[in-house]
Amino acid sequence: MKVVVAGSSGLIGTALVAALRRDGHEVTRLVRRPVHARDEFTWDPVRSHLDERALRGADAVVNLCGASVGRRRWNGSYKQELRDSRIVPTDVLAAVVAAAGVPTLINASGVHYYGGDNGDRVVTESSPAGTGFLAQLCVDWEAATAQAADAGVRTVLLRSAVVLARHGGMLGMLYPLYFLGLGGRLGSGRQYVPWISLDDEVGAISYALTHENLSGPVNMVGPAPVTNAEFTRALGRVMHRPTPLMVPAFALRLAIGEFAEEAILHGPRAIPTALEAAGYPFQHPTIGAALTATLGGSD
Repeated sequence: MKVVVAGSSGLIGTALVAALRRDGHEVTRLVRRPVHARDEFTWDPVRSHLDERALRGADAVVNLCGASVGRRRWNGSYKQELRDSRIVPTDVLAAVVAAAGVPTLINASGVHYYGGDNGDRVVTESSPAGTGFLAQLCVDWEAATAQAADAGVRTVLLRSAVVLARHGGMLGMLYPLYFLGLGGRLGSGRQYVPWISLDDEVGAISYALTHENLSGPVNMVGPAPVTNAEFTRALGRVMHRPTPLMVPAFALRLAIGEFAEEAILHGPRAIPTALEAAGYPFQHPTIGAALTATLGGSD
């Protein structure tokens, strides 16, 4: 296949491009800087500009654009950046994909579409949207793909969980603390931590490219949900470190504000119904297997 990837320089994008090329696919990357390689094309989503040559003969476009939600404390300007970095590129790509007749658009979204106030209730792709900033962001982000879907483009919405990687994301931040024996649960520990290994995130995106029975929202989560307390114990076991500490909820709220409330102290108990129905074979079906594969060691 010929696959065009936007957001190829991030954690997931870098791994995805490498995996697609290993599998023999032709990959074109959309970049917002001057091009440095033959596989790159420049684009400027703010000005709705995309070099039309980039999509010639493309079988699919994968859009992974979006600023990190946990990079710094949220304020009004940063929340607007989180929205603009997702919705604007998605709207531009959906229109271009529809006009060019590209068969498939695979677009990033987030599992916090469901909000965090679900308690122990299991959520699937058919569950309604939740409330809060992140939930509304995901709703609007997915809605920005409408031009492609309305044109008959197979549109896959990746409702991704926390992606486990040694040198990036949440695990990259936690690793030094656990290494020093400073790991512990966050708040009550009863809240769910939706997770997926980087291998399965990339594997499931690749699977979606070649399996037309996947369409619409897809929960990109591991099949065995865990609470924060269970995640903490599993990470401690894999790293052979104690996890004696507990960070009170009020301290997290004071330290990082609204992000703590929406993404750390609450989380949906999501399961990957669409992936399992489509026959995707998870490489790391449990949190222990995922952490062991990511960090080495044993569970």
